[in-house]
Amino acid sequence: MTSPDSAAVPPLLPAASYEYLTVQAVAAGRPAAPRSDVVAAEEPLEISLVTGPENQRRRFSLAITMRTPGDDAALVAGFLLTEGIIGQAADLRAVLPCPDVRKPEEQGNVIRAELAPHVPFDAARQQRHFYTSSSCGVCGKTSIDAVQAAACPVLPPPAPLLPAAVVHQLPARLRAAQAVFEQTGGLHAAALFSPAGELLLLHEDVGRHNAVDKLLGAALLRGWLPLAGQVLLVSGRLSFELVQKAAVAGVPVLAAVGAPSSLAVQAAQRFGLTLLGFVRDQRFNIYAVPERIIGA
Repeated sequence: MTSPDSAAVPPLLPAASYEYLTVQAVAAGRPAAPRSDVVAAEEPLEISLVTGPENQRRRFSLAITMRTPGDDAALVAGFLLTEGIIGQAADLRAVLPCPDVRKPEEQGNVIRAELAPHVPFDAARQQRHFYTSSSCGVCGKTSIDAVQAAACPVLPPPAPLLPAAVVHQLPARLRAAQAVFEQTGGLHAAALFSPAGELLLLHEDVGRHNAVDKLLGAALLRGWLPLAGQVLLVSGRLSFELVQKAAVAGVPVLAAVGAPSSLAVQAAQRFGLTLLGFVRDQRFNIYAVPERIIGA
């Protein structure tokens, strides 16, 4: 895999990712004073899916998610990947912004994803309510079994080997590259690192799940999957769905600044994925597959 230059992380914030607001600033011993403040943007995104053979193409609304605008094509590609709808970049013919005829003023909030004609899609198998929130991702699962039935490979141990000293360095490198968080304090981040600690890719979003989907979607579109030799670090806590997303992409090590849930640990053990939590302040916990961590 060809690594991008980590210095290519843009120093300027994408215009759609933030807004300026006037707030009342309150400080001890001083009266409230109005000032301009930067806040993270949050807007709905409708994912419109086009499927079927060439002579029987059909289009329908697949999902609505609340997200931070920007990198929408990567978000949609990652969403389709981690939902098991596609498995490789060749399954996706195009990802295009399209106008919403119902709301012409919201030109950037509808994305059309066109599956290749050879990709089967059964809408009846998507047994969930496809409205997602920025905070919790897609939460309308009818059963956990529906997620566990997704094409999540059991990862071969023990590669890659990751030194504990490198794990300790990752949070600071993640934070240093969070351009939008630095200005707003309101976004989650997902970052891809090499076993040597090199930052390969980073995406931010108001939603934890969206940040991971953007990251994995960008990797998919660049032809990097499976991510068999990389480390995924997220800025918040670890849920079952984040473990599932990482496993679909072939990520062998998933780490978080926060805590994992019990179901996240169970899923990591099932998929053979090394799971690290509380990665901060020169410490971390290993919850699954410790064999990949050197010197812990």
